[in-house]
Amino acid sequence: MLKDIFIRPIRPGDNPAIARIIRDSLTEFGANRPGTVYYDPTTDALFELFQQERSAYWVAELEDRILGGAGIFPTPGLATDTCELVKMYLVPEARGMGLGKKMIETCFHTARELGYKKVYLETMPELEKAVKVYEKLGFDYLPGPLGNSGHFGCGKWMLKSIV
Repeated sequence: MLKDIFIRPIRPGDNPAIARIIRDSLTEFGANRPGTVYYDPTTDALFELFQQERSAYWVAELEDRILGGAGIFPTPGLATDTCELVKMYLVPEARGMGLGKKMIETCFHTARELGYKKVYLETMPELEKAVKVYEKLGFDYLPGPLGNSGHFGCGKWMLKSIV
């Protein structure tokens, strides 16, 4: 089934579906609290947000159904060679098949094309399966946050070199 999934850039009409996937996922894992992307107003306008230079957001689609998305973003306060992996969420039935890894690898490829050398992310202990994927992909833990994402509700910070 993974081979039938199409990964494409976000479109304006994708905003409601992606926002719903993000919020439903955080609710599912009990991580729908202040200081997370759940309450971030940009969650409802991802197409517009990712028009910013040196950013990209990818959507996974199967037969015209959006299964999730992931992006890279030049978060304020990060070094110019570092982007943040952001808003990486999948619907429940799309998990466990390697799609998350494929989405993240797509983000790595795009990050390299845009001149980044490192990818940073912020996550939460509640998202245990995602954390395991990040670990397998070579992300290392940091003692605290980098940059100014505004997501003070995240308690895990990770970084990976992509050179």
